[in-house]
Amino acid sequence: MTWDPSVLHGLAAAVSQIRAGRSVQGQGVPSPCRSVCQMDAATGWCRGCLRTLDEIGVWGQADQASKQAIWQRIAQRLETVQP
Repeated sequence: MTWDPSVLHGLAAAVSQIRAGRSVQGQGVPSPCRSVCQMDAATGWCRGCLRTLDEIGVWGQADQASKQAIWQRIAQRLETVQP
């Protein structure tokens, strides 16, 4: 599976901003969604945001700490995928 380099770059930039304590959207923890909603069968991750279906499903109801935890998992996944 090849991953879209521009999508990965955008996620990496967002991870950097979140780690630095800056919000991408100006308030709260931003959604990782990149409007590329396709699940990868091999990993079970969305090809746009690297979230699982469960993570996508709970995002809207999740508190800030849970959203931060999801972003941490996205950051770990970013290290394992190749463009």
